[in-house]
Amino acid sequence: MRKILQIKLTMDQRRIPTIFASNMSKNKEKGNQYLKSLLVYALYGLVIIPFVSLGDNYIFLVSIIFGIAMFILMTSMISDFSTVLLDVRDKTILNTKPVHTRTINAAKIVHVMIYMALLTGAFIGIPSAFILGVQGIAFFLLFIVAILLLLMFIMTLTALVYIFILQFFSGEKLKDIINYVQILLSVGIIIGYQIVVRSFEFVDLNFVYEFSWWHLFIPPIWFGAPFELLLNGNHSGPIILLSVLALIGPLLSIMLYYKLMPSFERNLQKLMENNGSNKKKRLLLNTIWEKLICTSKEEKQFFRFASIMLARERDFKLRVYPSLGIAFVFPFIFLFNFISTGSFSELQQSNMHLTMYFCNVMIGIVVFMLRFSGKYKGAWIFQTSPIQTQSLVYSATLKAVLAKLYVPLFLLLSIIYIGIFSVRIVPDLAVMLVTGILHTLISYRIMTHNKYPFSEPFETGQQGGESMKTFLLLIVVGFFFFGHFLAMKFTFGVLIYLVILLAITFFTWKWIFKKTVE
Repeated sequence: MRKILQIKLTMDQRRIPTIFASNMSKNKEKGNQYLKSLLVYALYGLVIIPFVSLGDNYIFLVSIIFGIAMFILMTSMISDFSTVLLDVRDKTILNTKPVHTRTINAAKIVHVMIYMALLTGAFIGIPSAFILGVQGIAFFLLFIVAILLLLMFIMTLTALVYIFILQFFSGEKLKDIINYVQILLSVGIIIGYQIVVRSFEFVDLNFVYEFSWWHLFIPPIWFGAPFELLLNGNHSGPIILLSVLALIGPLLSIMLYYKLMPSFERNLQKLMENNGSNKKKRLLLNTIWEKLICTSKEEKQFFRFASIMLARERDFKLRVYPSLGIAFVFPFIFLFNFISTGSFSELQQSNMHLTMYFCNVMIGIVVFMLRFSGKYKGAWIFQTSPIQTQSLVYSATLKAVLAKLYVPLFLLLSIIYIGIFSVRIVPDLAVMLVTGILHTLISYRIMTHNKYPFSEPFETGQQGGESMKTFLLLIVVGFFFFGHFLAMKFTFGVLIYLVILLAITFFTWKWIFKKTVE
């Protein structure tokens, strides 16, 4: 077991954590990158500190703290833990040796626990010191116990999700499902954090908790209940029930995980299978898009290639699709915030439909990630292909991004927003769509100009001033929003603004992708 752990920990020193995946370059890969990433998690922990001194309404402040902790720890678990839990590379060696499966399973569990303990320690280290000073020793000790229970619950909950998937699916389909589950969990945790906040009502500068049956399915509230029970002496039935769930929930999940572990290890063999079908899915919609937006046969070929890469590149989807989900969710979060202080009729008459600009925030991230691929070594095909116009490669790729990712998301949001705000917002939606296309061109020019798509490893990530460029692209969205808001102050201002944007976008596209032979 020690030998297995030694090898696994050595290999982990060479693996770049997801938190560094976007800003690591090849000349920065020395040392244990995971230990370096703990400094970032220590900074994340500072977010908890303001909630430590919110008074003695413990179920509120602890639920918020544990909601944040669950968000940070579980997203880290999803991004980094799955590579450990679902790793089948060592089976080729270990299955041929006289090593008991219990030893292998124990090594895997200890391996994960070591790193999650380090991550959790870094995350709660500084806040724990504040908790000890502000809330006292009793609160501090109960907090440590609750964090340990939360850690066990998060680890086993993530594992149980994968066990369930492995039970019913196999091969390539399984890998795709796991990829989408990781994406959905990332977005779902953000939604769950909003639900935790809205479980409380703010009355006369005091947070008042009222129990509802659905609180039984919100784990952060579980862990807030023991503080209310033991420190505030609240012995009501709901508080006792939630406190029992805080203790029983993690223990039952661990017992269930231990019981299912043998079948889980057997089903992991499915990951080594390649049962993916090579069905030719030439959808009519793809053909329509090609004819509508591609101007040459060469551009159609690259559009088709980019569309396939966007659909099949799992590493790309895992890094980009969560931002799409967040871009879809965040506008509604702002709408719900408005409704919580106003009425639905006031919302319909307001300008809150401009929150759809959050849909454009993700464009810079997506365009930047187009440079990278898990199969980047295949990029030699660009050098050997008889490409007449190099700019067509990226113009087709950007069109694929707009057609496959941005426009479907935007149209779905638009349908929902028209249902809320009526057809009066159609001109505004047209403006936002055109600004999205223009923002795509600006992002390409700033971030990936003269680079082939899908031609670099993800590990190279951001280099030099890329972080500043990403921030500037966010400011660009703000400028578009501000210009749109000013245009709404004038009669026909939105329509005039739309015409100006259409002209700028048309000539910008022609200028950036001018047909010169490379």
